[in-house]
Amino acid sequence: MANLDFYGGTTKRQFQATGFFRLEKTEERWFLVDPDGYPFITVGVNHADETNLKYDHNIEIWEKKYGSRQNWIQGLVHDLKDWGFNTIGWTADYISGDWGVALDWFGDPVDLGHSSGWAAQDYKLANMPYCVQIRVQEIEDWNGFPNYRDVYSPDFDKYCDYLARAVCHEHKDSKNLIGYFLVDIPGWIPHASGRFFQGMEHLKGQEFDDKLFDIATKYYDTITKYIRKYDPNHLILGDRYNGDKGIPEIVLQAMKPYVDVLSVQYFPASTDEAHEKMKNDLARWSELTGKPVLIADIGNWCATHMNPNRVSDLKSQGERGADYTRSIGKVLHEPWFIGWHWCAHLENKARGWGIKDPFDQPYQEFVDPVREFNRKVYDHI
Repeated sequence: MANLDFYGGTTKRQFQATGFFRLEKTEERWFLVDPDGYPFITVGVNHADETNLKYDHNIEIWEKKYGSRQNWIQGLVHDLKDWGFNTIGWTADYISGDWGVALDWFGDPVDLGHSSGWAAQDYKLANMPYCVQIRVQEIEDWNGFPNYRDVYSPDFDKYCDYLARAVCHEHKDSKNLIGYFLVDIPGWIPHASGRFFQGMEHLKGQEFDDKLFDIATKYYDTITKYIRKYDPNHLILGDRYNGDKGIPEIVLQAMKPYVDVLSVQYFPASTDEAHEKMKNDLARWSELTGKPVLIADIGNWCATHMNPNRVSDLKSQGERGADYTRSIGKVLHEPWFIGWHWCAHLENKARGWGIKDPFDQPYQEFVDPVREFNRKVYDHI
């Protein structure tokens, strides 16, 4: 991987260096620019959690191969760079709960437990680009018991102040931090649990949209003013919207003045039609907001020995690798596209798929085409 700087940006051209990640829009496209001024496509991996190697079936591997969190992080960084990834994405992992054979965001509510994610010191040890989360509301689509806080309450304002100063203080001077995510797949469309923001129960049509716009505006205004107060150096990546479920355009309109990047989770089927739909959806949302797009979570799966129920149209790890290159290749050249974060690092019992198998071995038929694709990422921009 020649012509790359420390962060993984391409040295084939250079913009102004500010010492932090930032955005640049030229006549040709949006660019994420690294601290040294080089164009940077964020190619990340999500859900890297060492407890996935602490089950009964693999704890011995963790003890003999790593034996400490420090050694595990160093091993992870080596793997990511070897596979052509340059970013540590969202580190909380799905560790409990089940969505059945097919995940239906409009069906019965699911309740998927998640791990707590990394501490600031972990990112310092890793010493590579990363993103962190400020979880301002517990309203995820995967949360069976969401808590829709009153965004107009003085207590919400105080809570946002607390969250921002607690998190940003640890990261505000980091050259490796790309930016801050907010809520993972937030339920801006009325939640499957039946819960939603107070005062919305009997509203319909334009009244509903007007109220939702006002709530979303207050939500984004409150948390982002405190993030920028305590950390003026880094990007606000915003909510990690649920692209598969759809995003209310009224919420995107409310987000526009406050957030730097449109972050979207999208898990398309393995067909050309599904990849085209993903591209068209992302292009439409980018045009609506005027923001560059980060696919904050994307992945695929097939049945494995440990997780035979994780079925899809893909029948093998090799087919997963081919689908990786097709799905990302569909959007890589788009002028609004600044990167993607892949789901996920190591196969566990809950999520059921990964780049590595449950015994810490790479799925080589998947990894080989992924590595080749990732190493040529700057050939496409």
